[in-house]
Amino acid sequence: MKTNYFKYIFALFVIVIAIFAVYKIYFKEEDKQNEIQENVVEEETKIKDLRLGISNFDTMNPLISSNREVLNIGKLIFEPLIEISEDYKTKLCLATECSKTSPTTYVIKIDNNKKWHDGSSLIAKDIQFTIDRLKEGKSIYSYNVEKVISVEVLDASTVKITLSEEVPFFEYNLTFPIMPNNYYLSEDFYTSSKIPQGTGMYKISQIDSSYIVLEKNNKWWNIKAKDAMIEKIYIKQFSEVGELYNSFKLGNIDIFTTENENLEQYIGTIGYSSTQVSSREFDYLAFNCQNAILQDSKIRKAINYAIDKTNILSSIYNNQGNVAEFPLDYGNYLYTREANSLGYNPEQSKKILEESGWEYKNNRWQKTENHKTKRLRFTLTVNSENIKRVATAENIKNQLEEIGIKVTIQKVSNSRYKEILENKNYEMILTGVYNSYSPDITAFFEEGNLQNYTNNEVKDILNQVKDIKDEQTLKEKYKRLIEIFLEEQPFIGIRRGRTTIVKSQKLSGEIKANNYFGYYGIENWHRI
Repeated sequence: MKTNYFKYIFALFVIVIAIFAVYKIYFKEEDKQNEIQENVVEEETKIKDLRLGISNFDTMNPLISSNREVLNIGKLIFEPLIEISEDYKTKLCLATECSKTSPTTYVIKIDNNKKWHDGSSLIAKDIQFTIDRLKEGKSIYSYNVEKVISVEVLDASTVKITLSEEVPFFEYNLTFPIMPNNYYLSEDFYTSSKIPQGTGMYKISQIDSSYIVLEKNNKWWNIKAKDAMIEKIYIKQFSEVGELYNSFKLGNIDIFTTENENLEQYIGTIGYSSTQVSSREFDYLAFNCQNAILQDSKIRKAINYAIDKTNILSSIYNNQGNVAEFPLDYGNYLYTREANSLGYNPEQSKKILEESGWEYKNNRWQKTENHKTKRLRFTLTVNSENIKRVATAENIKNQLEEIGIKVTIQKVSNSRYKEILENKNYEMILTGVYNSYSPDITAFFEEGNLQNYTNNEVKDILNQVKDIKDEQTLKEKYKRLIEIFLEEQPFIGIRRGRTTIVKSQKLSGEIKANNYFGYYGIENWHRI
């Protein structure tokens, strides 16, 4: 009887376990089905197109266009031999190998399995064709090949590029888009009405008077395209920037780029986020380091401390830009932030002057040497036709005179300004350059530089870095360069231009950008 009792209890226990197991399996399967359904719903809410707005459209041919935003968008369509990463490192793109075989010779290999949008293969002659077009001087990229004297096709996948002289970091010059040779055999490259062909992630499917339509290239060689959510990009053309802003406000545009810092008054405060990107424009104040007084680096440093660059940005440029001490972009992997800017400190400026033997009397600085009295007073030369720089010169004059350094502004015509620059006939001069992506800053320090500045250690470092491959060693060299620059101060960086990328809150995905490309990571974007 007792045995039967235990048998009964055991059977009951087994039945309970079985019921529990069935329950768990059922509801687990139900949860799984619910999860699948939720994922399907979520996937269905992701809109697979992107609406992008631009103004002042000219052409989609990247070797002809001068529109910055068209050139930016073009990097989705056309590809270079070498591309640039978010932190300004070079990466192989269409090139599979780029070898410096001598100071003036590069051998470049490509992969013929990479295809143009029409399905034809990329060949070495395409590289030669593109560089030949650039050498004709009609492209914004023509400067990139200025030192190229020949392009020799060695075989279907190899070219040899010969330069007239060594170009430090020449790989950065190979960032221009490559165009197909065969596609233009019976066409005038500059007037052709054919839709331009590229090798990139997206291809042009339509161009008309108001819209350009891009479609995802599902046969792209780069694996990143495989899972990209954005299937189509509609590029809306606007004749006026105000029309673009209004279209964005109405929800018809997902993303656009602008240099306008006062966006709120045009598009409101709700429904968008923005990302600021430094441009390649670099404005600076150059000293003549051969001047009897300005040859003293302490004087130059004192002047730097006395100039409030933030005030210049806000009062003259309406905050359209960033304070820039050094020519390299702040996002460059070779730029060390700990070495950034001496900062605005007029009291430190006065302290340096006093420690250097200058005496402040009667609202001016003076020093007596060999029975002769010297005073801190300088002439600042500026191009009268550049209104912003004239205003900057006035601002600098006022700030320096606040601490007792007298300044006379010399406003000259553009032609006279160029003469003065060429002859280096000035004490201080406001000027600017359009920097390349390359970390080559030789032009600022080489013999004949605008500052008449010489430093043997700087020369040695610049001679070394052009052949250094190790990243850490390169960083150390540039850190030392910046340290010397801040100590010697042969020129004062004033401003770097800035653009703003504006996106709707309905566009999901992180905006990662620099002045080379504004759409890093687009393969992870989608619209909701």
